[in-house]
Amino acid sequence: MRAILPASLVVPGHPDFAVSSAIVADLEQRAGGAGRLAQEVPALLREVIDDVIQTPRTGRRSYDELEKTEKTYIGTRVEIMLRALLSLPRGRLDAVVAGHDTDIKHTMGNNWMIPGEAIGHPCILVAADEVRARCYLGLIVARLEYLTASANRDAKKSISAAGFAHIRWVFADHPYPPNFWRTIPTASVERIVSGRTGNDRVMALFRAVQGIPVTRETVEGVARQKDFMRRIRADGGRGTRDLLAAEGILLLSGKYDGPLIHALGLQHGDFVAHTPASAQELALARAAGWRV
Repeated sequence: MRAILPASLVVPGHPDFAVSSAIVADLEQRAGGAGRLAQEVPALLREVIDDVIQTPRTGRRSYDELEKTEKTYIGTRVEIMLRALLSLPRGRLDAVVAGHDTDIKHTMGNNWMIPGEAIGHPCILVAADEVRARCYLGLIVARLEYLTASANRDAKKSISAAGFAHIRWVFADHPYPPNFWRTIPTASVERIVSGRTGNDRVMALFRAVQGIPVTRETVEGVARQKDFMRRIRADGGRGTRDLLAAEGILLLSGKYDGPLIHALGLQHGDFVAHTPASAQELALARAAGWRV
């Protein structure tokens, strides 16, 4: 998405102000109150994009590596997931919001493609910028005067440069979680995904990523096992936790090891790995029952 956006003209007195106000109010109420959309939508985008990239299975780490059909599917998934998140009923278009047939459009670029059937109707605009890890949520009534004169081969029009000023933003240039795998060196990713067994891959993950919280979903994707939590626990000395401890690495659970995570000054998360770096840290770990 373009880094510099014009100030929105959708203020009291604008012809779309009443409609956009009703739709934004409905969306916020469905999300659980003011500010909740800015919490829920970024997490939704991260989940959808990561589910399609599937780094643990494919070795791919970025949106740019996806096939064209997969990129299209991300837009479809965002529509489906947003409708589910907000319990939006279907209408003639993608959803009915505050009594208005409304289209849901998503882009990973710098504009949206508006189909002919959506012209004259409100459109919820969602955008994600993977490079900068920023996201956008806005609303526009897709009037012809806000759209480009030309259309693509599917007869879809884009929002014109002047039309961007008629977008009412719920949030813009808002941070969302970066792709976890893009924060890890390529060589480390290759070692992780090439492991023969679930234990091999999870151990490689926590050798490479220490001091940084790792989500349950990431571990599950790396393990590729139905009962991956049994493997990550001790599992009679065969699990990841015990095997890493034998190497001097603590694999801490945010649920069960919170006091030790806090004592070591680490960030809380589902899981975090750490190699004690001093006699004091070793003493803290051993006092908590770790054999390292």
